[in-house]
Amino acid sequence: MYTRVVMILAVAFTAWHVFASFLWIAPWSPLREVVSQKALSAYMLPFFGQSWSVFAPEPINGDYRFEVRAIVDGQETEWVSASDVELSMIRYNLFTPRAGIQAMDVSSQLKGAWADLNDDQKAVAELNYFKDDWEARMSEAMTAYGDAEVVDAYVAQEHRATAYATQVALAVWGDDVERVQYQATRQNVIPFADRHDPEAERPAIQYSPTGWRGLVVNDGQSQQAFEDVFLPAYERMAE
Repeated sequence: MYTRVVMILAVAFTAWHVFASFLWIAPWSPLREVVSQKALSAYMLPFFGQSWSVFAPEPINGDYRFEVRAIVDGQETEWVSASDVELSMIRYNLFTPRAGIQAMDVSSQLKGAWADLNDDQKAVAELNYFKDDWEARMSEAMTAYGDAEVVDAYVAQEHRATAYATQVALAVWGDDVERVQYQATRQNVIPFADRHDPEAERPAIQYSPTGWRGLVVNDGQSQQAFEDVFLPAYERMAE
């Protein structure tokens, strides 16, 4: 009896998961409202989220990287590729951790918000802001050149990127970090039509340059928990 109940529950859960995955992956239709978009999202994210973006007609066609450096005791460090460190957690790992894609997501979101700025606002982003209230001062300077809504979206992504860069810097170089700088880049792959050309080269790296930034630590985050995951992966790569 107990075995039969377990089997029925397992079959029911499998059927539900297959159905939910179908609704999630398929193009939107009224059928989604059988479950409701809110309930479906709550179930699928963050562990089961997926899409058709790896397939034609619009497959993923570029790599994002996120690199960090810092000023420590007045000295400038070398760049550390946080995205490469995280990818090392995924490569050859059957049970891949979600921590393996954070840097790429930070880079993608920041670069997208940076692209929406006008030329004058991008010039402001390249300046150094690391003293008291630097985020407010940077936002004010950018807003003087145009659309406040675009600026707000960008500053929000800068805050996120700086908080992440701060965690990376503190994990790698310790508590003497004074300020950080990061590079969010994208490089497209060789176009599909040129895939058989032995002389084909990847397009140039696309940068979204930013200046030095003050440290950002958000309420509720655990630097120790981040370091426990990130630092061992970094040290393995550095060996």
